[in-house]
Amino acid sequence: MTKIDIISGFLGAGKTTLIKKLLADAFPGEQIVLIENEFGEISVDGGFLKESGVQISEMSSGCICCTLVGDFAKALVDVQNQFHPDRVLIEPSGVGKLSDVIVAVKGVDAPGMELNSYVTVADATKAKTYMKNFGEFYNNQIESAGTIVLSRTQKLSQEKLEAVVSLLREKNPDAAILTTPWDELDGKAILAAMENVSLADELLAKMRAEHEAEEAEHEAEHRHHDHDHEHEHEHHHEHEHDHEHHHEHDHDDEHGHHHDHEHEHGHHHHHADEVFSSWGKETPKVFSKADVERILTALDSGEYGKILRAKGIVNGENGQWLEFDYVPEESEVRDGRPDYTGRLCVIGAELDEAKLSALFGL
Repeated sequence: MTKIDIISGFLGAGKTTLIKKLLADAFPGEQIVLIENEFGEISVDGGFLKESGVQISEMSSGCICCTLVGDFAKALVDVQNQFHPDRVLIEPSGVGKLSDVIVAVKGVDAPGMELNSYVTVADATKAKTYMKNFGEFYNNQIESAGTIVLSRTQKLSQEKLEAVVSLLREKNPDAAILTTPWDELDGKAILAAMENVSLADELLAKMRAEHEAEEAEHEAEHRHHDHDHEHEHEHHHEHEHDHEHHHEHDHDDEHGHHHDHEHEHGHHHHHADEVFSSWGKETPKVFSKADVERILTALDSGEYGKILRAKGIVNGENGQWLEFDYVPEESEVRDGRPDYTGRLCVIGAELDEAKLSALFGL
């Protein structure tokens, strides 16, 4: 399978720098082909790329997203046949519409190739001006992106950075937005943003794995004990211990939810993500350790829904990052490594999203 990553962005946004960083440390052992189309742009430094073992397929001048859709399809198929790459990076012209490039890639009939990510690199210091002055073209790159990689964020105050993210969110509510200065990140963290793996997916996968391990353990215990009754008693006791504290404020709710969760444990075809919902946000907002601890304590109140898990990595004070994990009645806040932006996620039943947003100040 060949993954196709489109890296778009206006002239001077930093596409070349991003590509070099990704080549240097995000794709170990992968065969990469870079397709660039030169449209009044300086081409990526050929010497550097040859040293990295990267094959360059240079296309004739023109814009792959419009005049060269036909040639582009042929170029992609030729690249696949000649190099059998693990990944193709496409760097379209700075003035092209990202949506057209996406359509062009999707229109190529090349078995074994899949569109993996479509990224827009945007200079954070110019985003507001460009939105005003280059309307349609610039906004198309913002609106069509699965991930927006902001460059030069270190040149903005916290207040201005949050304002830029807010502007971008108006145009694109769903994209991952990378706000952390690149020199604080390795290429793998940037790739995680490009491939847009959400914290909720990671947390649900972890909960499913724990649930399966627990079921396997119970089955082993069941085989070990002579009496079903003894096993049932243990299971019920352990399950109550995990969840009862959280629902003490409302016995009816506790009973109803407890039943749901037991039902899920009792039948293999029920999964955590069928029974529970998740709420998550991305933000460059700065939190103090005391803020996070206060928020996690508040989650126990029952005011925000029946919270089972919360997890996050957020900007802390003085450039430090804070990582947190929460299960009912228990939470941990510790120093963390920089992520592409602050991310947090809450999983539970009957979540009150408006109240959660207010609690986290988002």
